[in-house]
Amino acid sequence: MGHRTIRERRYGVIIGALMALVMMVPDHAHAWGFYAHRTTADIAEANVSPETRAKIEALMRSEALLGTPECDLATIQDASVWPDCVRRARWRWGYTAAWHYRTTPICEAYNPRANCSGGNCVTAQVERNHRILADESLPDHVRLEALAFMVHFAGDVHMPLHSGDKDDRGGNDRETDYGIVPSLNLHWIWDGPLAERAISDPADPVVRRYSPSERSDLGGGVAADWGRESWSISREFIYPTAFDTEDVCGGELPMKTALSQEDIVKGVPIAKRRVQQAGVRIADLLESAFAAGPLPQEERR
Repeated sequence: MGHRTIRERRYGVIIGALMALVMMVPDHAHAWGFYAHRTTADIAEANVSPETRAKIEALMRSEALLGTPECDLATIQDASVWPDCVRRARWRWGYTAAWHYRTTPICEAYNPRANCSGGNCVTAQVERNHRILADESLPDHVRLEALAFMVHFAGDVHMPLHSGDKDDRGGNDRETDYGIVPSLNLHWIWDGPLAERAISDPADPVVRRYSPSERSDLGGGVAADWGRESWSISREFIYPTAFDTEDVCGGELPMKTALSQEDIVKGVPIAKRRVQQAGVRIADLLESAFAAGPLPQEERR
């Protein structure tokens, strides 16, 4: 009986450790992971002007008018995850589900207008909410909601598998082992543990003030361009690496695969750069929105 108990305890420790690793990976409803999103917000906050920070803080005072007490929206970090939080109340916010992605088949030419009927995709919603945020004639709580959506969706579009797809819902349907952790999926891995590993190196912190030359390198473009970048990473790196083939479009891919430690190491700098790019570009979006002022009357019609 005693030996059995010891074995059971050892087994429990091993299973517990594996489950702890799995639990670090966010639920599908929490796109690009809690940690990655909040890190993009940290980067953005470090790279906006004091004037823009003050305007953000002023909008946050209207939080109560949104009627989402279960989902905090008192900081830009809260804003980066607020759209995932409110999605839990599907009866009220379910219509926003399609706004978090715009997958394009990696074996077809990239089309920035495809899979976005009625503006229901991530790239269109970045632009729409930027415009709402910039319009000072609108109530503060309306602009605050737009700020949260814009910040979150600008992060989402930088996660490659929110844009690239191989008949698998952006990797959600591809069972994938992550090192010693079995049976996750490809999307889940890039959403959580790979991104978290990429931005957790204390020797090279991603949250800091970036120089003008760094911002020039990391920034630029519009949401459709960022989606194209993510699609290209999916096509040229994620799927070929996950399935050990350069010809990902030559036929069907297996529904199960594994990322080796070597694969993971190769993916880390790519994931890290996407987080940095998202943070810097969110800062640019915020600066331009708060600098825009009220839209002319004819623009609001």
